[in-house]
Amino acid sequence: VGLAEDYLRRHDAWDAREPPTPVAAPAVMDMARLRQEISDVAGAPVILSRHADHNCLSFARRSDLAVVARQGPATPDHVIRTKRLPMVGRDVKAYAEEYRAYFAEHEPKAQERKTMLDPAPRVVLDPELGMCAVGRTAKDAAIVAEIYEHTMDIIRRATALGGYRALPAQDIFDVEYWDLEQAKLKKGGKPAAFAGEVALVTGAASGIGKACVESLLARGAAVVGVDLNPAIETLYRRPDYLAVTCDLTSPEAMTQVLERTADRFGGLDMLVLNAGIFPGGCRIESLASDEWRRVMTINLDVNQSLMREFHPLLKLAPRGGRVVVIGSKNVLAPGPGAAAYSASKAALNQLARVAALEWGSDNIRINSLHPNAVFDTGLWTEEVLASRAKHYGLTVDEYKRNNVLKTEVTSRDVAELAAELCGPLFAKTTGAQIPVDGGNDRVI
Repeated sequence: VGLAEDYLRRHDAWDAREPPTPVAAPAVMDMARLRQEISDVAGAPVILSRHADHNCLSFARRSDLAVVARQGPATPDHVIRTKRLPMVGRDVKAYAEEYRAYFAEHEPKAQERKTMLDPAPRVVLDPELGMCAVGRTAKDAAIVAEIYEHTMDIIRRATALGGYRALPAQDIFDVEYWDLEQAKLKKGGKPAAFAGEVALVTGAASGIGKACVESLLARGAAVVGVDLNPAIETLYRRPDYLAVTCDLTSPEAMTQVLERTADRFGGLDMLVLNAGIFPGGCRIESLASDEWRRVMTINLDVNQSLMREFHPLLKLAPRGGRVVVIGSKNVLAPGPGAAAYSASKAALNQLARVAALEWGSDNIRINSLHPNAVFDTGLWTEEVLASRAKHYGLTVDEYKRNNVLKTEVTSRDVAELAAELCGPLFAKTTGAQIPVDGGNDRVI
């Protein structure tokens, strides 16, 4: 290997990189539309991950791209991940037709009959997008990206040395459709419920939001976790999780979340609106205007902005968009001293109901959960719990179970129902309001 590298250096073929190229512009809707088209051809939702650094962007802008990128993979076994050829440009239908023709040409020459794989591309090269990797999961897309970034360097160096040439298409076909791979496909288990889909959760660093991230990841979704708390960055280190630390009251931060979501995963299928604040108890006559506006801004205005900004992506979700609003028992049964919180949650609830009416024609469903007495969150310390239990003449355990069913409600309970609302069991439900409170006599 060392001798080969030295040879390439002597022939000026080792550092065969293109000159600097302008930085790629944001492409949120381009990514979402391309993801939808590829998902349609693939027959299932896919992750579309964008790589627009200098290495990928300059390669995608080569004048000879149509020649050098359409020779075949650097090594035959890469075809299992990347298919034989990348898609140059964005004509997904043309790529699929070409793949079907490739299968029709080479399948009759096989000793045994083969079942055609989906004809969707796994690598996209586009002068505006750079290199995009496609996978049924975020992990699959990451593997595709790693392989093809290496392939780009091989193509560059081989071209500089005298020419890049892959094996003939028939040989590549034989590897892509070898018997063991076909058998593996036939034995493959059922994909996870949300495989290839993308969810965004606000207030994801703790409590119900953190539990929602866990429930969605467990169902196979790629998840974007958003929170003001930087602790969100260390929750997970995995390809299907993206943490964004930001203040969503800032328009710039909202744009950043939108762009990073589209670049990392290609679009959005599920939006869980969980972030909110519960200020200390305060009677109306003592409620300062600044405090009222702060609660309304975070609990209502931010969520309206998120719904507005992500609506175009939800509209392009391959299986239809889904929104889950984490409301509150206070919507239906407010208590004294919580005017700002109760009013903001009630307004958010009304916003969700209107959205259910407006967005049904876009195949987006939106439902609300109204939790109460969820004590495994940062708001409820042992001291606060003990104080509130004593106020009602109860033990802490009795206080936690002070509901009709005498059961404790946890963040996971709320999160599991939020995830199910995004799944097939609720595929024909929108505009619903579901209490998660163990039964509250005032609500009932």
